[in-house]
Amino acid sequence: MTRSAALGALAGLVLLLGACSTSPASVAPERPVAVPTATVSTTVAPMPAAAATTETTETTETSAPAPAPPAAPTTPTTPPRPAGPTPGDGTPAPARLSIPDLALAGLVVEPYVGRTDDAPGTRIQDRGRAASPHGPEGGTGPGGVGSYQVTAHRTSANAPFRDLPALGEGALVHVDAGGVRYTYAVTQTRQTSFRSAASLAEQRAAVPGRPGVAPTEAVILLSTCATPEDHAAGNVWADELHNPEHRIDKIGVLVATAPAPAG
Repeated sequence: MTRSAALGALAGLVLLLGACSTSPASVAPERPVAVPTATVSTTVAPMPAAAATTETTETTETSAPAPAPPAAPTTPTTPPRPAGPTPGDGTPAPARLSIPDLALAGLVVEPYVGRTDDAPGTRIQDRGRAASPHGPEGGTGPGGVGSYQVTAHRTSANAPFRDLPALGEGALVHVDAGGVRYTYAVTQTRQTSFRSAASLAEQRAAVPGRPGVAPTEAVILLSTCATPEDHAAGNVWADELHNPEHRIDKIGVLVATAPAPAG
């Protein structure tokens, strides 16, 4: 074969191969175009941190419960009413006692430190006055919370309490002290035995009849001897101060206070 013939054959082969490469059977299938990652990430923009924080804070403030109101202040306990008017040394003021049902008016009541019907109290009664013991073994003053104790003779020294045993429940007893009138109403009658320590403790208690019980109200105890009754029963016992065995006590509770009448 000549050189020109060989070159011609080679050219024909090249043309044949180019025609085969464009054949439909030899074309590779078209691949799907991948969506760029950047396109996806920019489609949904993340919420800025500051915005998220603000929204959370606003929600919290809106849904937070209202603060509880402050507790109401505790009301202080009212202290017991103190004893009635007293002079500078703390002794209950002298008073005057009136019992309309017994036609008794203006009986002087002299306070002293002691206990019912002791020696100082008996000396006061011997002068025709009523005695009112106060202090550790006595009672309170006029109008004071506790027992305002008043004793007087029944058969001697003008016998101011001569008719005391007849005083009935509901009868009024007026005590004027320091410009104030304290009015008590009789509620009960008791008997005390001077030969019984337990009976004397009941008479002298802040709550008559109930030793050791703290008082919550103002009461009065009017006491006088039961000499006629004891002697009628054949009981002539007496202590060194001539007190008979028994005494009659009238108990009353404070029902009113008012300015004392003038004069």
